[in-house]
Amino acid sequence: PVFAGMNGSAIENFSCVIYNISLMNCTWQAGRDAPRDTQYFLYWQNSRYDNMMECEFYIKDENGRNMGCRFQNVRIEAEKAYFLVNGSSRDSLIQFYEEYIQLYKIEKLMPPSNITVNCDEIKSDCIIQWQRPQISHSNKDKCFKYEIDIK
Repeated sequence: PVFAGMNGSAIENFSCVIYNISLMNCTWQAGRDAPRDTQYFLYWQNSRYDNMMECEFYIKDENGRNMGCRFQNVRIEAEKAYFLVNGSSRDSLIQFYEEYIQLYKIEKLMPPSNITVNCDEIKSDCIIQWQRPQISHSNKDKCFKYEIDIK
């Protein structure tokens, strides 16, 4: 596709992570050849049934340039979310960046909770129990694999 705007002005290294069940951070870097006064704006659509929304809480660098976004109350839908970052500058047109992301793939899982260890010295065995991590979009226990590292 042919994008209007100066080559090298679109953002780079866009990445997002979901944590604490419903929080999401996205970050990016300014385009290598973007004019110094370029300001970027992020818009996203969680599913095709949602409206396109602008970031509510920008993460800014020391020059006040938007370099990321914090999201709250994010729902993980079955389909891909759409992200668009465009920019504006007095000097030139800025290319936009777009990406579709399956949100469950960028979720950083919470640790298991309510971990208990009961050891029996006579039988010399231990029973370790826990509850699976809380995630927003599934309650299937079979999705999880665990590894226990005993030192």
